[in-house]
Amino acid sequence: MKQRLKKSSNISTKTFLCHFFFPTVNFDHFQILRAIGKGSFGKVCIVQKKDTKKMYAMKYMNKLKCVERNEVRNVLKELQIMQNLEHPFLVNFWYSFQDEEDMFMVVDLLLGGDLRYHLQQNVHFSESTVKFYICELALALGYLRTKHIIHRDIKPDNILLDEHGHIHLTDFNIAAIVKDDLKATSIAGTKPYMAPELFQTFEGFHPGYSFAVDWWSLGITAYELLRGQRPYVMRSSTPANEILQTFHKVHPSYPAAWSLEMKSLLRKLLCIDAQKRISCLAELQDLDYMSDVNWDAVLSKQLSPGFIPNRRRLNCDPTFELEEMILESKPLHKKKKRLARKTKDQGSDGSPQNGQLQQRLDNVQRDFIIFNREKLIKLNKPTTDI
Repeated sequence: MKQRLKKSSNISTKTFLCHFFFPTVNFDHFQILRAIGKGSFGKVCIVQKKDTKKMYAMKYMNKLKCVERNEVRNVLKELQIMQNLEHPFLVNFWYSFQDEEDMFMVVDLLLGGDLRYHLQQNVHFSESTVKFYICELALALGYLRTKHIIHRDIKPDNILLDEHGHIHLTDFNIAAIVKDDLKATSIAGTKPYMAPELFQTFEGFHPGYSFAVDWWSLGITAYELLRGQRPYVMRSSTPANEILQTFHKVHPSYPAAWSLEMKSLLRKLLCIDAQKRISCLAELQDLDYMSDVNWDAVLSKQLSPGFIPNRRRLNCDPTFELEEMILESKPLHKKKKRLARKTKDQGSDGSPQNGQLQQRLDNVQRDFIIFNREKLIKLNKPTTDI
Protein backbone atom coordinates (compact mmCIF):
# COMPACT_ATOMS: atom_id res chain seq x y z
CA MET A 1 0.00 0.00 0.00
CA LYS A 2 1.48 3.30 -1.07
CA GLN A 3 1.97 5.91 1.64
CA ARG A 4 0.38 9.30 1.13
CA LEU A 5 1.76 12.45 2.70
CA LYS A 6 -0.92 14.64 4.15
CA LYS A 7 -0.15 18.23 5.08
CA SER A 8 -2.51 19.09 7.91
CA SER A 9 -2.66 21.02 11.15
CA ASN A 10 -1.02 18.02 12.82
CA ILE A 11 2.22 18.50 10.90
CA SER A 12 4.38 21.61 11.24
CA THR A 13 5.48 23.46 8.11
CA LYS A 14 9.12 22.60 8.76
CA THR A 15 8.26 18.94 9.20
CA PHE A 16 6.34 19.01 5.91
CA LEU A 17 9.30 20.61 4.11
CA CYS A 18 11.54 17.96 5.63
CA HIS A 19 9.37 15.24 4.09
CA PHE A 20 9.40 17.02 0.74
CA PHE A 21 13.17 17.47 0.44
CA PHE A 22 14.44 14.28 2.10
CA PRO A 23 13.58 10.59 1.62
CA THR A 24 11.55 8.89 4.31
CA VAL A 25 13.31 6.66 6.83
CA ASN A 26 11.79 3.19 6.95
CA PHE A 27 12.14 -0.20 8.62
CA ASP A 28 14.96 -1.28 6.28
CA HIS A 29 17.20 1.52 7.57
CA PHE A 30 17.50 -0.17 10.97
CA GLN A 31 19.07 -3.36 12.26
CA ILE A 32 16.95 -5.03 14.93
CA LEU A 33 19.09 -6.08 17.90
CA ARG A 34 16.85 -7.23 20.76
CA ALA A 35 13.49 -6.75 22.49
CA ILE A 36 13.59 -4.80 25.74
CA GLY A 37 10.04 -3.97 26.77
CA LYS A 38 6.33 -3.78 26.12
CA GLY A 39 3.41 -1.66 27.21
CA SER A 40 -0.28 -1.12 26.58
CA PHE A 41 0.39 0.46 23.22
CA GLY A 42 3.16 -1.65 21.77
CA LYS A 43 6.56 -3.24 22.17
CA VAL A 44 10.08 -1.81 22.29
CA CYS A 45 13.35 -3.09 20.88
CA ILE A 46 16.92 -1.84 20.51
CA VAL A 47 17.85 -0.91 16.95
CA GLN A 48 20.89 0.49 15.16
CA LYS A 49 20.55 2.87 12.23
CA LYS A 50 22.60 1.32 9.47
CA ASP A 51 24.12 4.47 7.99
CA THR A 52 25.05 6.38 11.15
CA LYS A 53 25.52 3.33 13.45
CA LYS A 54 23.61 5.20 16.15
CA MET A 55 21.59 3.15 18.63
CA TYR A 56 17.96 3.89 19.39
CA ALA A 57 14.90 2.38 21.00
CA MET A 58 12.15 1.56 18.53
CA LYS A 59 8.54 1.30 19.65
CA TYR A 60 6.24 -0.53 17.28
CA MET A 61 2.46 -0.85 17.40
CA ASN A 62 0.37 -3.29 15.36
CA LYS A 63 -2.18 -1.32 13.33
CA LEU A 64 -4.93 -3.92 13.47
CA LYS A 65 -4.67 -4.27 17.26
CA CYS A 66 -4.68 -0.49 17.69
CA VAL A 67 -7.80 -0.18 15.54
CA GLU A 68 -9.59 -2.99 17.35
CA ARG A 69 -8.76 -1.45 20.74
CA ASN A 70 -9.59 2.11 19.62
CA GLU A 71 -6.04 3.22 20.44
CA VAL A 72 -5.20 4.89 17.13
CA ARG A 73 -6.22 8.35 18.30
CA ASN A 74 -3.82 8.20 21.25
CA VAL A 75 -0.97 6.97 19.06
CA LEU A 76 -1.45 9.82 16.58
CA LYS A 77 -1.75 12.32 19.42
CA GLU A 78 1.52 11.07 20.91
CA LEU A 79 3.23 11.58 17.55
CA GLN A 80 1.80 15.07 17.31
CA ILE A 81 3.03 15.98 20.78
CA MET A 82 6.48 14.41 20.65
CA GLN A 83 7.55 15.89 17.32
CA ASN A 84 7.54 19.29 19.02
CA LEU A 85 9.43 18.33 22.20
CA GLU A 86 13.14 18.24 22.96
CA HIS A 87 14.57 18.36 26.47
CA PRO A 88 17.46 16.79 28.45
CA PHE A 89 15.05 14.97 30.77
CA LEU A 90 12.64 13.61 28.19
CA VAL A 91 12.96 10.56 25.97
CA ASN A 92 13.27 12.49 22.72
CA PHE A 93 11.62 11.47 19.46
CA TRP A 94 13.69 10.92 16.28
CA TYR A 95 11.75 9.13 13.55
CA SER A 96 8.32 7.77 12.74
CA PHE A 97 7.28 5.59 9.81
CA GLN A 98 4.87 2.78 8.98
CA ASP A 99 4.38 -0.32 6.87
CA GLU A 100 1.39 -2.57 6.15
CA GLU A 101 1.43 -4.08 9.65
CA ASP A 102 2.89 -1.63 12.13
CA MET A 103 3.46 1.96 13.15
CA PHE A 104 6.99 2.78 14.35
CA MET A 105 8.43 5.42 16.66
CA VAL A 106 12.21 5.68 17.10
CA VAL A 107 13.39 7.48 20.24
CA ASP A 108 16.45 7.94 22.47
CA LEU A 109 17.89 4.69 23.80
CA LEU A 110 18.18 4.67 27.59
CA LEU A 111 20.10 1.67 28.88
CA GLY A 112 19.73 2.30 32.60
CA GLY A 113 16.26 0.75 32.89
CA ASP A 114 13.11 2.29 34.34
CA LEU A 115 12.63 3.07 38.01
CA ARG A 116 9.99 0.33 38.36
CA TYR A 117 12.59 -2.24 37.34
CA HIS A 118 15.04 -0.97 39.96
CA LEU A 119 12.36 -0.95 42.66
CA GLN A 120 11.63 -4.56 41.79
CA GLN A 121 15.36 -5.28 42.11
CA ASN A 122 15.12 -3.95 45.69
CA VAL A 123 17.32 -0.93 45.02
CA HIS A 124 17.32 1.46 47.98
CA PHE A 125 17.18 5.05 46.80
CA SER A 126 18.71 7.50 49.26
CA GLU A 127 16.99 10.75 50.12
CA SER A 128 19.63 12.75 48.26
CA THR A 129 19.08 10.64 45.14
CA VAL A 130 15.31 11.08 45.29
CA LYS A 131 15.76 14.83 45.79
CA PHE A 132 17.95 14.81 42.68
CA TYR A 133 15.28 12.95 40.69
CA ILE A 134 12.64 15.42 41.88
CA CYS A 135 14.77 18.30 40.57
CA GLU A 136 15.28 16.70 37.16
CA LEU A 137 11.63 15.74 36.84
CA ALA A 138 10.56 19.21 37.94
CA LEU A 139 12.62 20.73 35.13
CA ALA A 140 10.92 18.35 32.68
CA LEU A 141 7.47 19.27 34.03
CA GLY A 142 8.34 22.96 33.86
CA TYR A 143 9.29 22.54 30.22
CA LEU A 144 6.10 20.61 29.43
CA ARG A 145 4.06 23.39 31.00
CA THR A 146 5.59 25.89 28.57
CA LYS A 147 4.30 23.58 25.83
CA HIS A 148 0.82 23.43 27.47
CA ILE A 149 1.18 19.69 28.10
CA ILE A 150 -0.09 17.66 31.07
CA HIS A 151 1.65 14.28 31.04
CA ARG A 152 -1.02 12.50 33.17
CA ASP A 153 0.99 9.32 33.73
CA ILE A 154 4.00 10.16 35.91
CA LYS A 155 5.08 6.91 37.61
CA PRO A 156 8.27 4.84 38.04
CA ASP A 157 7.42 2.78 34.95
CA ASN A 158 7.64 5.88 32.75
CA ILE A 159 10.89 7.25 34.16
CA LEU A 160 13.97 5.82 32.45
CA LEU A 161 17.60 6.18 33.48
CA ASP A 162 20.48 6.74 31.10
CA GLU A 163 23.79 4.98 31.67
CA HIS A 164 24.96 7.85 33.91
CA GLY A 165 21.85 7.71 36.11
CA HIS A 166 19.96 10.79 34.87
CA ILE A 167 16.19 10.48 34.49
CA HIS A 168 14.20 10.74 31.26
CA LEU A 169 10.41 10.95 31.18
CA THR A 170 8.66 8.87 28.52
CA ASP A 171 5.22 7.72 27.32
CA PHE A 172 3.02 10.58 26.11
CA ASN A 173 0.18 8.45 24.77
CA ILE A 174 -2.36 9.80 27.29
CA ALA A 175 -0.92 13.32 27.60
CA ALA A 176 -3.26 16.29 27.21
CA ILE A 177 -2.70 19.65 25.54
CA VAL A 178 -4.36 22.55 27.38
CA LYS A 179 -4.22 26.18 26.29
CA ASP A 180 -5.47 29.58 27.38
CA ASP A 181 -5.86 28.59 31.04
CA LEU A 182 -8.44 25.95 30.13
CA LYS A 183 -8.75 22.73 32.12
CA ALA A 184 -8.81 19.09 31.09
CA THR A 185 -11.84 17.01 32.04
CA SER A 186 -11.29 13.55 30.54
CA ILE A 187 -10.29 10.66 32.79
CA ALA A 188 -6.78 9.36 32.17
CA GLY A 189 -3.91 7.95 34.16
CA THR A 190 -2.88 5.06 36.40
CA LYS A 191 -5.14 5.04 39.46
CA PRO A 192 -2.52 4.70 42.24
CA TYR A 193 -0.75 7.82 40.85
CA MET A 194 -3.80 9.91 39.91
CA ALA A 195 -4.54 13.11 41.83
CA PRO A 196 -7.75 13.44 43.89
CA GLU A 197 -9.30 15.98 41.52
CA LEU A 198 -9.23 13.42 38.70
CA PHE A 199 -11.54 11.09 40.61
CA GLN A 200 -14.24 13.75 40.90
CA THR A 201 -14.88 13.17 37.21
CA PHE A 202 -15.54 9.49 37.97
CA GLU A 203 -18.19 10.62 40.46
CA GLY A 204 -20.02 12.79 37.95
CA PHE A 205 -18.42 16.13 38.85
CA HIS A 206 -16.58 18.00 36.10
CA PRO A 207 -14.60 20.83 37.70
CA GLY A 208 -11.63 20.02 35.48
CA TYR A 209 -7.96 19.79 36.38
CA SER A 210 -4.64 21.16 35.23
CA PHE A 211 -0.88 20.81 35.63
CA ALA A 212 -1.14 20.13 39.37
CA VAL A 213 -2.08 16.50 38.70
CA ASP A 214 1.46 15.77 37.46
CA TRP A 215 2.97 17.20 40.65
CA TRP A 216 0.77 14.93 42.77
CA SER A 217 2.04 11.97 40.74
CA LEU A 218 5.59 13.22 41.29
CA GLY A 219 4.93 13.17 45.04
CA ILE A 220 3.55 9.61 44.94
CA THR A 221 6.56 8.49 42.89
CA ALA A 222 9.09 10.16 45.20
CA TYR A 223 7.45 8.60 48.26
CA GLU A 224 7.51 5.16 46.61
CA LEU A 225 11.17 5.48 45.67
CA LEU A 226 12.08 6.35 49.24
CA ARG A 227 9.96 3.75 51.00
CA GLY A 228 9.43 0.99 48.45
CA GLN A 229 5.65 1.37 48.69
CA ARG A 230 3.08 4.04 47.90
CA PRO A 231 1.48 6.27 50.58
CA TYR A 232 -2.06 5.11 49.70
CA VAL A 233 -3.08 1.49 49.23
CA MET A 234 -5.19 1.14 46.10
CA ARG A 235 -5.33 -0.91 42.91
CA SER A 236 -6.41 -0.21 39.38
CA SER A 237 -9.66 -2.03 40.19
CA THR A 238 -10.45 0.05 43.30
CA PRO A 239 -13.70 2.01 42.75
CA ALA A 240 -13.37 5.79 42.50
CA ASN A 241 -15.60 6.49 45.51
CA GLU A 242 -13.40 4.28 47.72
CA ILE A 243 -10.30 6.07 46.47
CA LEU A 244 -11.79 9.48 47.27
CA GLN A 245 -12.66 8.26 50.77
CA THR A 246 -9.11 6.95 51.19
CA PHE A 247 -7.63 10.37 50.40
CA HIS A 248 -9.70 11.97 53.16
CA LYS A 249 -9.47 9.22 55.77
CA VAL A 250 -5.92 7.93 55.39
CA HIS A 251 -2.99 10.12 56.34
CA PRO A 252 0.32 8.97 54.83
CA SER A 253 2.98 8.03 57.36
CA TYR A 254 6.46 9.49 57.06
CA PRO A 255 9.31 7.47 58.61
CA ALA A 256 11.29 9.20 61.32
CA ALA A 257 14.52 8.58 59.38
CA TRP A 258 13.43 10.98 56.64
CA SER A 259 14.52 14.58 57.02
CA LEU A 260 11.97 17.18 58.08
CA GLU A 261 12.59 19.00 54.79
CA MET A 262 11.79 15.96 52.65
CA LYS A 263 8.66 15.20 54.65
CA SER A 264 7.55 18.81 54.28
CA LEU A 265 8.13 18.69 50.52
CA LEU A 266 6.16 15.46 50.11
CA ARG A 267 3.26 16.90 52.12
CA LYS A 268 3.22 19.92 49.81
CA LEU A 269 3.20 17.65 46.74
CA LEU A 270 0.58 15.33 48.24
CA CYS A 271 -1.81 18.10 49.21
CA ILE A 272 -5.39 17.03 48.43
CA ASP A 273 -6.36 20.63 47.64
CA ALA A 274 -4.87 21.28 44.20
CA GLN A 275 -4.89 25.02 44.82
CA LYS A 276 -2.52 24.61 47.77
CA ARG A 277 -0.32 21.94 46.19
CA ILE A 278 3.12 22.71 44.76
CA SER A 279 2.29 22.68 41.07
CA CYS A 280 4.99 24.55 39.19
CA LEU A 281 8.77 24.75 38.98
CA ALA A 282 9.01 28.20 40.56
CA GLU A 283 7.14 27.10 43.69
CA LEU A 284 9.49 24.15 44.13
CA GLN A 285 12.58 26.29 43.59
CA ASP A 286 11.42 28.75 46.27
CA LEU A 287 11.53 26.11 49.02
CA ASP A 288 14.34 26.37 51.57
CA TYR A 289 15.00 22.67 50.92
CA MET A 290 15.99 23.59 47.37
CA SER A 291 18.16 26.59 48.27
CA ASP A 292 21.36 24.56 47.79
CA VAL A 293 20.41 23.37 44.27
CA ASN A 294 22.33 24.75 41.31
CA TRP A 295 19.53 24.51 38.75
CA ASP A 296 21.75 25.37 35.80
CA ALA A 297 24.08 22.53 36.74
CA VAL A 298 21.14 20.15 37.08
CA LEU A 299 19.80 21.11 33.65
CA SER A 300 23.19 20.68 31.98
CA LYS A 301 23.74 17.32 33.77
CA GLN A 302 26.92 18.53 35.44
CA LEU A 303 25.96 16.87 38.74
CA SER A 304 26.44 13.15 39.34
CA PRO A 305 23.35 11.15 40.37
CA GLY A 306 23.57 9.13 43.57
CA PHE A 307 22.54 5.92 41.83
CA ILE A 308 24.25 4.70 38.66
CA PRO A 309 22.76 1.63 36.90
CA ASN A 310 24.89 -1.43 36.29
CA ARG A 311 26.52 -0.88 32.88
CA ARG A 312 27.51 -4.52 32.54
CA ARG A 313 23.95 -5.69 31.89
CA LEU A 314 20.78 -4.60 30.17
CA ASN A 315 18.54 -3.26 32.92
CA CYS A 316 15.27 -4.87 31.89
CA ASP A 317 13.35 -8.13 32.16
CA PRO A 318 15.06 -10.71 29.87
CA THR A 319 11.75 -12.47 29.21
CA PHE A 320 10.75 -9.71 26.74
CA GLU A 321 13.17 -11.10 24.18
CA LEU A 322 12.02 -14.68 24.74
CA GLU A 323 8.40 -13.66 24.27
CA GLU A 324 9.24 -11.92 21.00
CA MET A 325 11.20 -14.89 19.68
CA ILE A 326 8.90 -17.69 20.85
CA LEU A 327 5.38 -16.44 21.56
CA GLU A 328 4.90 -13.57 19.10
CA SER A 329 2.94 -14.72 16.05
CA LYS A 330 4.48 -12.03 13.85
CA PRO A 331 7.99 -11.45 15.25
CA LEU A 332 9.73 -8.27 14.17
CA HIS A 333 12.93 -10.01 13.08
CA LYS A 334 10.95 -11.98 10.46
CA LYS A 335 8.99 -9.00 9.14
CA LYS A 336 10.90 -8.55 5.89
CA LYS A 337 10.44 -12.16 4.81
CA ARG A 338 6.83 -12.16 5.94
CA LEU A 339 5.92 -9.05 3.96
CA ALA A 340 7.80 -10.36 0.94
CA ARG A 341 5.58 -13.47 0.97
CA LYS A 342 2.40 -11.47 1.32
CA THR A 343 -0.05 -11.97 -1.51
CA LYS A 344 -2.65 -9.62 -2.92
CA ASP A 345 -5.29 -11.55 -1.02
CA GLN A 346 -5.63 -9.45 2.17
CA GLY A 347 -7.07 -12.40 4.05
CA SER A 348 -4.13 -14.71 3.41
CA ASP A 349 -2.05 -13.43 6.33
CA GLY A 350 -4.84 -12.72 8.74
CA SER A 351 -5.52 -9.19 7.52
CA PRO A 352 -9.10 -8.02 7.95
CA GLN A 353 -11.62 -8.61 5.19
CA ASN A 354 -14.36 -6.60 6.89
CA GLY A 355 -14.92 -3.47 4.83
CA GLN A 356 -15.45 -1.11 7.77
CA LEU A 357 -12.36 -2.38 9.55
CA GLN A 358 -10.31 -2.06 6.37
CA GLN A 359 -11.50 1.53 6.01
CA ARG A 360 -10.28 2.30 9.52
CA LEU A 361 -6.91 0.79 8.66
CA ASP A 362 -6.79 2.90 5.49
CA ASN A 363 -7.44 5.97 7.67
CA VAL A 364 -4.47 5.04 9.86
CA GLN A 365 -2.30 4.78 6.76
CA ARG A 366 -3.50 8.20 5.62
CA ASP A 367 -3.34 10.08 8.93
CA PHE A 368 -0.08 8.69 10.31
CA ILE A 369 2.54 11.40 10.92
CA ILE A 370 5.93 10.78 9.30
CA PHE A 371 8.77 12.46 11.18
CA ASN A 372 12.55 12.76 10.83
CA ARG A 373 14.36 14.89 13.42
CA GLU A 374 17.74 14.14 11.85
CA LYS A 375 16.70 15.93 8.68
CA LEU A 376 15.20 18.82 10.64
CA ILE A 377 18.55 19.28 12.34
CA LYS A 378 20.25 19.31 8.95
CA LEU A 379 17.83 22.01 7.86
CA ASN A 380 19.25 23.93 10.87
CA LYS A 381 15.85 25.02 12.07
CA PRO A 382 14.30 24.39 15.50
CA THR A 383 11.14 22.29 15.70
CA THR A 384 7.93 24.28 15.72
CA ASP A 385 6.11 24.77 19.01
CA ILE A 386 2.71 23.24 19.47
